[in-house]
Amino acid sequence: MASLLLVEDDTSIRSALVRSLGDRGHEVAWTSTGRAGLRHVLDAGADLVVLDLGLPDIDGAQLLRMLRAVSKVPVIVATARDDDDSVVDLLEHGADDYVVKPYTAANLNARIQAVLRRSEPGRKEPCLVVGELAIDLPGRTARLAGRPLDLRPREFELLAFLAGRPGVVVSRREIMAEVWHLPYGGADKTVDVHVSWLRQKLGESATAPRIIHTVRNVGIKLVDPATG
Repeated sequence: MASLLLVEDDTSIRSALVRSLGDRGHEVAWTSTGRAGLRHVLDAGADLVVLDLGLPDIDGAQLLRMLRAVSKVPVIVATARDDDDSVVDLLEHGADDYVVKPYTAANLNARIQAVLRRSEPGRKEPCLVVGELAIDLPGRTARLAGRPLDLRPREFELLAFLAGRPGVVVSRREIMAEVWHLPYGGADKTVDVHVSWLRQKLGESATAPRIIHTVRNVGIKLVDPATG
């Protein structure tokens, strides 16, 4: 059973989710304002926060940034904004996943379970080495030729996903499904933006790639420059 915090000011939505998630075995606390939600995380804690963006006292995106400044608690954002720029902004400011309104309790619960599995504290996974790139999965750190890479959480997950399949071309649809846990297409821009950021941190560019290569109309692959 997970301890959830639902930050939602709509009474009907909140009541339905508290009931539905409770029926699925979760312990659900709730607040109707962002500041109360922040206090709850600081005082009582939670295994995961479901955060609505349209709050009466503070913008949900701002609250997300405040949460990230004080806690590593996983956050799933509920938003009516489904354009790529909004999604990228939410993910880059610390959201672990998101649902677009209207959504079902079953959909939300599936995402909750997936995020909680990824954040299990005792989870052990191997390290990955591709050429001069070394990725410590349990420690969530990466180095290139011994130099630490300063990666945001989603950048790390994308790099680890590609490094786990060296030389294999993966489609953007596969990346969205495995890294963002969204089993549908339509978000190529999100992937491309993150690939661009990764390339900058790896010291390369789209016009002069060394490690991350784009295969036109097919997908993306990570390679050891020494072997191609």
